[in-house]
Amino acid sequence: MTTPDRAKRFLVLHRKGAPLLLANAWDIGTARVLAAMGFEALATTSAGHAGTLGRKDRNVSLDESLSHAAALVAATELPLSADLENGFADSLEGVADNYRLARETGLAGGSIEDFSGDAEAPIYPLELALARVEAAVEAAHGGSGFVLTARCENHLHGRRDIADTIARLQAYAAAGADVVYAPGLTSIDEIGTLVRSVDAPVNVLSLPGGPTIPELAEAGVARVSVGSAFYNVAIAALAGAAREWKEDGTHEFWAQAIQGAAATAPAFE
Repeated sequence: MTTPDRAKRFLVLHRKGAPLLLANAWDIGTARVLAAMGFEALATTSAGHAGTLGRKDRNVSLDESLSHAAALVAATELPLSADLENGFADSLEGVADNYRLARETGLAGGSIEDFSGDAEAPIYPLELALARVEAAVEAAHGGSGFVLTARCENHLHGRRDIADTIARLQAYAAAGADVVYAPGLTSIDEIGTLVRSVDAPVNVLSLPGGPTIPELAEAGVARVSVGSAFYNVAIAALAGAAREWKEDGTHEFWAQAIQGAAATAPAFE
């Protein structure tokens, strides 16, 4: 499947009321396992990728991120969307250059955040954030149909202002973003208001205490993702098995190991 075909397929999969379950993989093996399980599209996870390198989130370079994305693109036939953080640039020129490079990896899509990385002012002012989305849209769309997801990071950084979040996402959609996303929302009422207020498919992050997939579908959500959750589940399983073996001297963890081996059997050549 060509890159434009994957991008077109990816956008079609965003179905309001019948959300795409966008599973986040962190290496070639997990991408292939998730594909073999029947997921229709995949995404990277910046935290999961950083973890494979022994680093915390937001400590991966643009080159490393794009190389990782290219490897996952080649791993399956599924559309892949990349977590591209804030585009790895503050300037409009840098954003444009980096999304052109992202498009060239074969990605079906990718995201851009309005998180600045500055602890004192974590969210870009709206005028700058909007200009950055416009630059990413112009660069990423460039003929390949790249599906750009614009993210409002308010609710991950202590700014629980749903009115501002909606206003930002409305502006990003009007600027050409194909999908909008406000990670951190858990109120089904706020999510429903967002869906009704924005003229673009809405992605929601699955979170503890948040709405179920059927509830999100009823609210009109078009896509649901898990971020780094699957990666952290895998790390928790590893730590639990290692702790049992080291501290208890037992090996009940083999029950999970057998399940893991069975999951890879249809996925690996």
